[in-house]
Amino acid sequence: MEKKILDFYKKTSLYTYLGLYKDFVKNLTDDINELCVLQRMQIIHPIAFDNPNIRKQDKCFWGDMTKVPITRLNYEDDLFPTAISMISELLRKDNNYHKDRNAVDKIHVTCRGEAILLAATLKAKGYSARVRSGFAPYIKYDGISYDHWITEYFDENKDRWILVDADEHCPDHEMGFDLNDIPRDKFIFGAEAYLGMRNNKYKTEEIYYASDPATLGLKASLRGLFYDFHSLMNDETIFLHLPKYIQDKNLELTEEEYKELDYLANLLLKPDENFDELLKIWENMPKFRIMSGALNS
Repeated sequence: MEKKILDFYKKTSLYTYLGLYKDFVKNLTDDINELCVLQRMQIIHPIAFDNPNIRKQDKCFWGDMTKVPITRLNYEDDLFPTAISMISELLRKDNNYHKDRNAVDKIHVTCRGEAILLAATLKAKGYSARVRSGFAPYIKYDGISYDHWITEYFDENKDRWILVDADEHCPDHEMGFDLNDIPRDKFIFGAEAYLGMRNNKYKTEEIYYASDPATLGLKASLRGLFYDFHSLMNDETIFLHLPKYIQDKNLELTEEEYKELDYLANLLLKPDENFDELLKIWENMPKFRIMSGALNS
């Protein structure tokens, strides 16, 4: 792997920057599985918090859910979109960063938050790390592959990138493979989903993005494509944001625009081999970077 690529992914973004918390995080366990389990025990996934049956349990994986106020937001991703904000809030609630954190002191963020926090931690430990966005067949329900964000870091001893899913480190999740070294064919990267929709590999109902508004098929794959592209450029954008030109068209593009994205997607299939070209596009195609969100739509 070229040094310039590894150096690029050692840099932090505004999302993975940890500021004065860097040394604190750097001194957490170096064992990747223990690190993922430790991180997972700081977080309640919003889907769990939204489940009325789980909310009534005083003893479950997340702790005593009856103590968590119903006034808390189900999704706190918009409150804590960055690694530094997540760590800050966790330590504000309980400055002992441990596996036995009370449910009331946990934050409610999705897989995106998990992926960013893990990437930030690994960067603090000196690894080249990056967030990846796409779809996870291994958490498929009713034949649907839901949107998912995971982390990728470079193991210099093995001389390869390793995929890790901190969000799925739950005791009842048996995947049949190692979540600390996910086989690459188990995850559908954003570009793969997009090209798969373009080439009729996937059916519309198989690819689902659960953000607001929820999208299916080609529209869903557009989200995965751009979120992965931004993440690969060290810009792990919030999943409520999309390029403005796409948002303005309600994710319905012309064939010429799709062909333009076909080229981008094919480059993203091999992001390291095509690093220079992707960086060139990033620096010279502002419409791919001008984002539209809740306030700047």
